[in-house]
Amino acid sequence: MKKLGRVKLVAIASLSAVVLAIGSIAVAQSVKSGNGQGPRGAWHGEGMRRGGFGADRIVSRLNLTDDQKAKIKQIRESFATTNKPLLDQLKAKRQELRQASEGGTFNEALATQKLTEMAGLQAKLMGARFQLRQQMLSVLTPEQKAQLDQMKAQFKANHGSRRGQGGPRENE
Repeated sequence: MKKLGRVKLVAIASLSAVVLAIGSIAVAQSVKSGNGQGPRGAWHGEGMRRGGFGADRIVSRLNLTDDQKAKIKQIRESFATTNKPLLDQLKAKRQELRQASEGGTFNEALATQKLTEMAGLQAKLMGARFQLRQQMLSVLTPEQKAQLDQMKAQFKANHGSRRGQGGPRENE
C-alpha cells in the first residue's frame, strides 16, 4: 500500500510539472508577442530548426541563384554560430527543469524560476529568428518575395490560419 501511495505522488508531481510547464509557456508566448499570436510566419517552428528557411521544397520552388543560395547558407551558418550559446543555455534550463521533478518530489518554486528564466531566453531566440528571417528576405528578389507570399497564402488557405491552436478543421 505504501508503494501505491508513492506511485500516486510521483504521478501527481509529474502531472503538476506538465501543467505548470504548459501554462507558463502559454503565458510566455502571449507576453512576448503582445497579442498572443507572435510573429509566426511560415518560417517558424521546425523549419527554423532545419536551418531557418523552412522546407527545402520552398527553397527549390523559389529558384534561387547560386549566389543567393551561398548568401543564405552563410546567413544560416552565422545564425547557428551566434545563437549556439543561447540554445545551449535553453537546453541546460530544460534539464534543470526536468531535475526539479525528479526524485519523487516536485519543487514548484524551482520549476517556476527555471520556466521564468527560459521565457527570457526564448524571447531572445525569437528576436534572433526574426532577424534571421529579415536577413534571408533581403536576399530574395521582389519576384521571389511575391512568390513566397503566394505560397504562404496558399498554405494558409489549405491549412487555415489556426496554426498550433488546435480545434476542428473546416472539413471535420
